[in-house]
Amino acid sequence: MAIVKDNLLLYAVRGTLGKQFTIYERNDQIIIAKKRGPSKGKPTKNQLAARYKMRVAAAYAKVIIQDPELKTYYKSLAGPGQNAYNMAVKDAYKSPEVQNIRFEEETVVVTAKDEFRVAEMQVRVIDNDGVILERGAAVLGRNGVDWYYKVNVLPPGGKVIVVAVDLPGNETVRELLIT
Repeated sequence: MAIVKDNLLLYAVRGTLGKQFTIYERNDQIIIAKKRGPSKGKPTKNQLAARYKMRVAAAYAKVIIQDPELKTYYKSLAGPGQNAYNMAVKDAYKSPEVQNIRFEEETVVVTAKDEFRVAEMQVRVIDNDGVILERGAAVLGRNGVDWYYKVNVLPPGGKVIVVAVDLPGNETVRELLIT
């Protein structure tokens, strides 16, 4: 790959030359790269899954950048050579991460992070028979990482299930047994 600077000959040229080079523009820079051909091998299950996930992420990004507020949010997070669309694709491609679930007296504290933002946290308390005793939304703490949910009862032998959701709607589910 080569980056062309101030070349009058390539100023208005874009596309493929002689099935050898591709010339394109990215972030106001002209780039010349070797032309890639199609893969000759059959895609693996993981490759097909990644392609599908990328299609979904790209579809999300196309829709979400129509919202001026979210477009501004994603643009504010973009680095050099990136734009709001790139950031929206990146956000949609990755799910949030639940790092820790702990109990502080009668409060469930969930530590979760996402490269962009965890939008909501749902908490369910289930007894040892599988009956949901309570459910609700956790509240984000001041540190922007910990989510707090005050429970009425923590049944021994039951479990707490937390669902972290990011802006694109990706969910991460984790559970913790109550001892």
